[in-house]
Amino acid sequence: MNPEDDAVGESGEGLQVELFHPDTERKPGDTNVRKWKFDVHPRVFPVACLVIALFVTLTLVFRSQAEAVFDAVQTGIFATAGWFYILSANVFIVVILYFALGKFGTIRLGGVEATPEFSDFSWMAMLFSAGMGIGLMFFSVAEPIFHFGTVPPFFGGVESRTAAAGSAAMATTFFHWGLHPWAIYALVGLGLAFFSFNRGLPLTFRSIFWPLLGERIYGWPGHVIDVLSVMATLFGLSTSLGIGVQQINAGLAVLSSQFLPVTVPQATWVQVVLIGLITAIATLSVAAGLDGGVRRLSEVNLYLMGLLLGLMVVVGPTLYLLGTFVSSIGTYVGVLPELAFWTETAGETGWQRGWTIFYWGWWISWSPFVGMFIARISKGRTVREFVLGVLLLPSLFSFFWMSVFGGSALFVELETAGTLVDAVDADVATAMFELFAAFPLTVPMSVLGVVLVVTFFVTSSDSGSLVIDHLTSGGKHDGSVVQRVFWALTEGVVAAVLLVGGGLTALQAASIATGLPFAVVLLLMCYTVYLGFAREHEIMASAEFAAWIERIEADGAEDARLDAATGDSAAGID
Repeated sequence: MNPEDDAVGESGEGLQVELFHPDTERKPGDTNVRKWKFDVHPRVFPVACLVIALFVTLTLVFRSQAEAVFDAVQTGIFATAGWFYILSANVFIVVILYFALGKFGTIRLGGVEATPEFSDFSWMAMLFSAGMGIGLMFFSVAEPIFHFGTVPPFFGGVESRTAAAGSAAMATTFFHWGLHPWAIYALVGLGLAFFSFNRGLPLTFRSIFWPLLGERIYGWPGHVIDVLSVMATLFGLSTSLGIGVQQINAGLAVLSSQFLPVTVPQATWVQVVLIGLITAIATLSVAAGLDGGVRRLSEVNLYLMGLLLGLMVVVGPTLYLLGTFVSSIGTYVGVLPELAFWTETAGETGWQRGWTIFYWGWWISWSPFVGMFIARISKGRTVREFVLGVLLLPSLFSFFWMSVFGGSALFVELETAGTLVDAVDADVATAMFELFAAFPLTVPMSVLGVVLVVTFFVTSSDSGSLVIDHLTSGGKHDGSVVQRVFWALTEGVVAAVLLVGGGLTALQAASIATGLPFAVVLLLMCYTVYLGFAREHEIMASAEFAAWIERIEADGAEDARLDAATGDSAAGID
């Protein structure tokens, strides 16, 4: 490295600590317990483990009652807090756009001298793989077809199973997988990255509340926030893993029925076995670390997604798919202002409960995992770059993905009524494989689909392990491999228990139940992040900050002059 860069980097780091870090002697993980290769927070880790163990035990012991409890919890939250989810999701979009497009957009995560740790391609691959990979595979065919067969009540007067129903189905799918979820992820990631990298605080949720709590974030208020974050992360992740393994099971059943003498059954015990096998693979990726495991596997995921997407575009109705992509964006943009605030209060049918409210609860419970992971990989990017990158690019990719697979499904259904609608009604996990059967290259695409869900499963598991490790190790960035393996195994166990204890209903109820209190945390976060940015902007506009910058530039110029003089002297001696 150039000595001039060393000098500037050291000066920039000193500036960040001197002017921006809070006045506290506390360090991330400074009270941790270190034993048996674990390095964990003495309160958050044991409390989180105790709650998880209690949940797993009660679900297994009271299996029949657990399913009824999960269903009651889901119904109760839908009935009483649906409006709160709808309003909160819109607040998050407004706040995150204000941060990006206003005066705070030039603030750099990590300080004025920070540079990105990962290339743009690696950054996008990792945030996308962590964000929605499994869900896109599971719902990209199933959701448009479901809304095609039963048009959402928002589009009153549109007849089911018509071309107009197809437009409504695609716009609704875009609504659930577009700007709203990524705004939630962006808000969480932005807050965590700012308070960790710019303020030197632990990489945990407690740090976001420094403007309100100060040193009390290191007490029980902070412990409660982090334990709640662990629960939301674990159950949101387990929901996605449970959904993913159902689709893997469906794909194996379809392929084995065609090419093997014995058909793999679609059963809970098979899914539990698959969770065990894939979790074992995930532990190997976990052991390889962030750069060697998660980054490389995320890039592989993106290549595989591109291959599967390209095959579908080529063998499918290409022009119809491109037209669907463009027209669906137009419909989505047109209905978004009203649809975003629509609540099914008059003539309630239960549709919004099972779709929009479930999704918003799922995204919120998923946000600690995705947000913290995005924060971990986003040091060096400006607020504007971060928000626009996280909000727009993955949304556009999701729209195109949904247009290709959902559009292909709608094309098949319009050509041969009942082909896919009936299949989705019978088993939503088989939807994508039923679609592949309607086009050439059925077997290669089916195999690729199964492989892709497996790799997304592994990526989500080891990314989630990294995040929960941060939360339970006092915010340290360099937790031990043993801890990450422990959490990868725990995630697999919880996903398996939820499947045994109530299937998809249990998975949905767990994510929604943890998402509700966490939505309150996120609303408070909007205010604390604003306070943090306002203070950062105030410091950057101060005379003291300007003096620091002048000194950094002067030191760099002096070092360059000395280097040049040294070089001239050496040339003279030669």
